[in-house]
Amino acid sequence: MANTTGLNATEIAGSVGLILAVLVEVGALLGNGALLVVVLRTPGLLDALYLVHLCVVDLLAAASIMPLGLLAAPPPGLGRVRLGPEPCRAARFLSAALLPACTLGVAALGLARYRLIVHPLRPGAWPPPGLVLTAVWAIAGLLGALSLLGPPPAPPPAPARCSVLVGGLGPFRPLWALLAFALPALLLLGAYGSIFLVARRAAQRPPRPARGSRLRSDSLDSRLSFLPPLRSRLPGGKAALAPALAVGQFAACWLPYGCACLAPAAQAAEAEAAVTWVAYSAFAAHPFLYGLLQRPIRLTLGRLTRRALPRSPRACTLRAWQLRALLQRLQGPPEGPALGPSEAPDPARELAGGRSPSMPEAT
Repeated sequence: MANTTGLNATEIAGSVGLILAVLVEVGALLGNGALLVVVLRTPGLLDALYLVHLCVVDLLAAASIMPLGLLAAPPPGLGRVRLGPEPCRAARFLSAALLPACTLGVAALGLARYRLIVHPLRPGAWPPPGLVLTAVWAIAGLLGALSLLGPPPAPPPAPARCSVLVGGLGPFRPLWALLAFALPALLLLGAYGSIFLVARRAAQRPPRPARGSRLRSDSLDSRLSFLPPLRSRLPGGKAALAPALAVGQFAACWLPYGCACLAPAAQAAEAEAAVTWVAYSAFAAHPFLYGLLQRPIRLTLGRLTRRALPRSPRACTLRAWQLRALLQRLQGPPEGPALGPSEAPDPARELAGGRSPSMPEAT
């Protein structure tokens, strides 16, 4: 009986994990696809190239390694597809290359926003985005090639371990954790930490008095106006919220995976499924964190949504009536002698009869 209860609990946990994994997969595909369309339709976006790169990397991961995690990996995957040695090595290469491309792309986006916020008047972007992204893919390709130097995976009767956590040579996993997690984490922390300090300094700076302002009187209201306003608990307000969310999301998604790379191979294999899907959840979180928090992207998304949705006839009627009222207001009052209260026409009666209140009836 106890064995049956334990089996049912394991099956329930596996089913819940599978449902969450499917939601992460669907959210990554839909969210990054929509963000890519909105970014390409948003004019004047200064960090558009980094956002497009992040969306492309997330879509590549959602179309390649995440379906393999659903079909071939143990729970929360289905575990129904047995990969041979060569497909398993290909899956390991994709995982070892796309994950650092994602983390280093996030760090590059953070550095670009740091330059735009802290040094907005510097002409041009240095280093150029093309050079930065070339360096990102060079590091990702190097880590992917190093993952192929380990022993070949076991034949299909044995459970195939095709991830970074159990592949490559002995020093490969610490090197991967250093370049794919520690380096972008330090860059991201430095960039968003500087943005947070700038936002906090700007929020704590007293407002400058306006030109030509009058001298304050010695009244009680004037004395009370010198008191500092009530501030939010988060210093810097809304400007500090985005850096805090970006650093928190990066640590929550990638810190377990980076720690598993430093653990012994046996312990990393036991925690492989859990930490891998926690890291994969970053692909679904990026469209909301780096897209919807930007005002130009929200405005473009709202405009595209209004164009896609059909308009109701009532809205069209209201817009036409507002245009008619605007034209009547621009024309001004009708010429002629002023009428008394008893002689003034009733607008409601004329509207009911189908005539405009500002247009006299033709004789």
